[in-house]
Amino acid sequence: SASPPGSTHSHTMPAPATPHTRLGLLLLLTALATGLACHHQPARDATFPWRSLQLLQAMAPSPTPPCHHHHHHPPLFPDTLLHSTHPQQAADTALRILQHLFNTLSSPSTPQHWHNHPRQQLLNGLQHRIQRLQHCLPHNATLFPQQGPRNPLLTINKYFRHIHHFLRAHNHSACAWDHVRLEARLCFQHVHNLTRTARS
Repeated sequence: SASPPGSTHSHTMPAPATPHTRLGLLLLLTALATGLACHHQPARDATFPWRSLQLLQAMAPSPTPPCHHHHHHPPLFPDTLLHSTHPQQAADTALRILQHLFNTLSSPSTPQHWHNHPRQQLLNGLQHRIQRLQHCLPHNATLFPQQGPRNPLLTINKYFRHIHHFLRAHNHSACAWDHVRLEARLCFQHVHNLTRTARS
């Protein structure tokens, strides 16, 4: 109702939202929605590592004899990557590992005796999981600010360079690919632990 004449009471109208205020609110709501999406993931995402292990096994049910390493030792997963305690950094570490796995396992030089159907299922699952993690992470966040040998991004890149060097050194032979498949098993197990940290 209108104020009576002579009344000192006045209604204070809220100040109109500025474009800057609206942008800040939009970013906040986007961050909250993204956080909820990442903490409440579908059941399919929870079973992703174990399903991937089954498909890796189905790809090559009969393992080949190990390679004679000579001067080319097989790569070993860097344990320092498992020490991520920051949720976003753990999620980004998992994302980088999965991207490298996808690029490696989609190579046309994979062995002829590998079964294509489970391999394609594995690649489809990898692609879906990569897209989920990309959606969860800020687009322009710098999650690996530290320099030096303990930088996770550099460690991941070095590990997968070692994998590709190992494959080339053994002429992409079946035994070399079988070792890479075993390394992929370890990667999926570690990704499972990293994504648990990311949801904490």
